[in-house]
Amino acid sequence: MKTKLVAAAVLVASFAAPAFAADEFYVVQDVKTKKCTIVDKKPTESSMTIVSPSGTIYKSRTEAEAGMKSVKVCSSQ
Repeated sequence: MKTKLVAAAVLVASFAAPAFAADEFYVVQDVKTKKCTIVDKKPTESSMTIVSPSGTIYKSRTEAEAGMKSVKVCSSQ
């Protein structure tokens, strides 16, 4: 009985974990188009660069949107 309970808890946790992982938002700029966007994962490609002040990591999309307005290269678009 305990084995089934533990297995069920692990299964539920594996589905819930990705939902909690999206606590990070970044303001990035496409190198070619110069267009700014908000992403929920740190960019690993060289085609995107983080443009928020000092590489700021925002805790919500709303914070990132407000932060994007204060970034000069994004506000001039």
